[in-house]
Amino acid sequence: MVETITATQLRDWIDGDRSFALLDTRPEESYDSWHIEGAIQYTYKPAFAFDAADFRAQTGLAPDDDIVTICAKGVSSFDIAKQLQDAEYENVTVVEDGMEGWSEVYDIVEVPTVSDVDIVQLQRRAKGCLSYLVADPEREVAAVVDPTRHVERFASLASDRGYSIEFVLDTHVHADHISGGRELAGHVGATYCLSADAADRGVTEDYRALDRNEVVSVGEVDVKAVPTPGHTSEIVSYLVDREAVLTGDTLFVDSVGRTELQFGDGEADAGAELLYESLHRTLLAEPDAVTVLPGHFSVGADGTTDVIPGEPVQTTVGAARTGLDLLTVDREAFVRRLTESLPEKPANYETIIAINAGRESPDDEETSTELELGPNNCAATSD
Repeated sequence: MVETITATQLRDWIDGDRSFALLDTRPEESYDSWHIEGAIQYTYKPAFAFDAADFRAQTGLAPDDDIVTICAKGVSSFDIAKQLQDAEYENVTVVEDGMEGWSEVYDIVEVPTVSDVDIVQLQRRAKGCLSYLVADPEREVAAVVDPTRHVERFASLASDRGYSIEFVLDTHVHADHISGGRELAGHVGATYCLSADAADRGVTEDYRALDRNEVVSVGEVDVKAVPTPGHTSEIVSYLVDREAVLTGDTLFVDSVGRTELQFGDGEADAGAELLYESLHRTLLAEPDAVTVLPGHFSVGADGTTDVIPGEPVQTTVGAARTGLDLLTVDREAFVRRLTESLPEKPANYETIIAINAGRESPDDEETSTELELGPNNCAATSD
């Protein structure tokens, strides 16, 4: 009988330094575009004739090796596991939902604070998406910022901590993943919020429009909507009690947001001009000690990342100001560097934007999953 594990268990095996070989059975092009770090690629489909000698020659894996198989959805990886067992490979385990399951793995990480506010960072490991729970522990109320479409994760996290979610806020109309903002708000009976400028992006669903510097009170915790246009025209950062600033896709730990997804390749410089102002006149004007909590972290197509499991993705205003070379150059150089070499656009970004604006709806859960597969691509450049 073939043993199986969930994608979350695979995460734990990887983090626990367990010794095993991860075998990715998807076609080479799928593997090259997105895979887990260290995985061995070996194309296999259930219709293929399996040759154990050829398998060993291509992968270098012997019958006594500990092997974990993964594919897109857990079908071909399960079939090859049975073939391997028939060929006397004794230690073979299958990841149940394949890379689709891996795309839904979240790490829950506490963000250190000096005040009474509770900030929890939800790290979507495969895509590099970051979401936040911001709560007043004494009043037992919370807000969720930039939730993804797996809304039960956020509802359960709040419930487990005894919090009632009163507000759900998106920093902007996302291009790399489907927002769970409206769905989560409806699920828990919260108010869904976007910048007042979101009307200019053609958002058709109901939301509370937050004016410039408007404060949302989460118990005794103030969450201020601070416009920081550049990545998009309507994007805001959320200043939490002057303790932390949730910057969405404006400022990352090692980079800044790209500017042409809304404005277009020919107008990327206009977005870059806006972004320069947002960074230098708004975010970098905050005290050095304010914690910067971005909306993404970098994940390579090969699964590599600088994120340390269990640690928050964060920096400070002071560290960003002095540590990111891109923030030390003048306006002209900043605009040139952001626009001279544009990275590959996120997969399906136009469709995802339309969904997040409420103009389109995915056909079903499988469609949503397929639209989102792969890491995010929202940074303009790394420092």
